[in-house]
Amino acid sequence: MVIGHTLHGAGPQGVIVLHGWMGDYSVFRPMFDFLDTDTFTYAFVDYRGYGKSKEIGGDYTMAEIAADALALADHLGWPQFHLIGHSMGGMAVQRIAVDATDRVQSVVALTPVPASGVTFDDQTWALFSDAVDEPEKRTAVTDFGTGGRLTQRWLDMMTRRSVANSTVEAFRGYLSAWAKTDFAAEADGLETPFLVLIGEYDGALSAEFMRETFLKWYPNATLETIENAGHYPMYETPVLLATMMEAHMKEHV
Repeated sequence: MVIGHTLHGAGPQGVIVLHGWMGDYSVFRPMFDFLDTDTFTYAFVDYRGYGKSKEIGGDYTMAEIAADALALADHLGWPQFHLIGHSMGGMAVQRIAVDATDRVQSVVALTPVPASGVTFDDQTWALFSDAVDEPEKRTAVTDFGTGGRLTQRWLDMMTRRSVANSTVEAFRGYLSAWAKTDFAAEADGLETPFLVLIGEYDGALSAEFMRETFLKWYPNATLETIENAGHYPMYETPVLLATMMEAHMKEHV
């Protein structure tokens, strides 16, 4: 079994791209026209239970995502590659970098969940848990993550796509995976070059949080804030995001 994926570009440098909890690979589509497809070949993955892998069941864990991504790299003939991970995918790329350190050239962690998971208060955990079965709660989560400043039409679109492109079982399983998994002790000291990108208006994943996690653990990590963006810079500032990601990867070819 090869995990569902979408290839974009024909460059010699391979890039595996992992999406977040709320949607499949298509969340990155607003960037496609701005990517350097002469330098890079992008493989946008759909996790089990999402998008092109919606009919594939699984355990819905970080270890499983990492194993599927590494199997895809083998299938594509990529002995080495770059990693980009958004939100939940930002946790998964750390798992891959721990499991296959010698294969990972660089990592872009985009508004990422740290390897330690996230501690929620009861009210916030209830909101995220209810989002599994209640689409309006998915809208509320997205609105919070983008600072309550974006159009209702966009929020509604994100929710529709989230519901259409994921199974309930996968959505529920991955919530526990990214919130409650903790492999920080394994990741601590990893020397892979990391670019950690956060959005100015992200309601949860702040610069201080990144300094207490990514920048403490990874000696070659750099933190940058994207202005006029929240949790979804691929929609909010796609040209700038593409520029920043590719500049980092080109330093490590």
